[in-house]
Amino acid sequence: MLIAGFPAGAWGTNCYVAATGPGTECVIVDPGQDAVKGIQQIVAENKLKPVAVLLTHGHVDHMFSVLPVCGTYDATAYIHPDDRHLLADPMAGISPETAQMLLGGNYTFAEPDDVAELKDGSSLELAGLRFTVDHTPGHTRGSVTFTSPYDGPEDVPAVLFSGDVLFAGSIGRTDLPGGDHQAMLHTLATKILPMRDEIVVLPGHGGQTSIGREKATNPYLQDLEIPNT
Repeated sequence: MLIAGFPAGAWGTNCYVAATGPGTECVIVDPGQDAVKGIQQIVAENKLKPVAVLLTHGHVDHMFSVLPVCGTYDATAYIHPDDRHLLADPMAGISPETAQMLLGGNYTFAEPDDVAELKDGSSLELAGLRFTVDHTPGHTRGSVTFTSPYDGPEDVPAVLFSGDVLFAGSIGRTDLPGGDHQAMLHTLATKILPMRDEIVVLPGHGGQTSIGREKATNPYLQDLEIPNT
């Protein structure tokens, strides 16, 4: 499995390109601000063909470049229906400081030509990869994570593209429009805590971590328990 990532734009949002290997189709996760050149470089170096863009949520720092990327590669954008409106109206989900960063810029936001809506628990088969979709509200109403089995030399059962749900040592903020702290705690308890410790976490910001490391050290997970079912 080939995974390449880089921080994009003023917000340092991690954009990932995933494929089974060089010379194959690929998916792009969270093409943020100024992500186009970085994506083009990875695609060219590895002779890849993007077929899909996976959005962990609709905040502008994660989907800033979704329109040009989908248009360039004729790729389908995947987003949860609760965040779909943010594709065309990102101002509805941002903070005052983020709005200030965008003021005065000549930006155009609209839905790509091909948008597919994500469902909790669904499985996506894209570019030879399989992704399990988990609806993980809290940071936004339509936040999702993507978990994919990892086929590589390391002893890693899967990788988790966590967006702004889980970071190394922290979690996504819940004070923005659409945020809900209680929903975030429920998400962490029911979606994150049950995951295997060996799963590698590729977050929306900052460096990679693992589920086990976050269970042991992340203060936001310390007092949570997996609810009885």
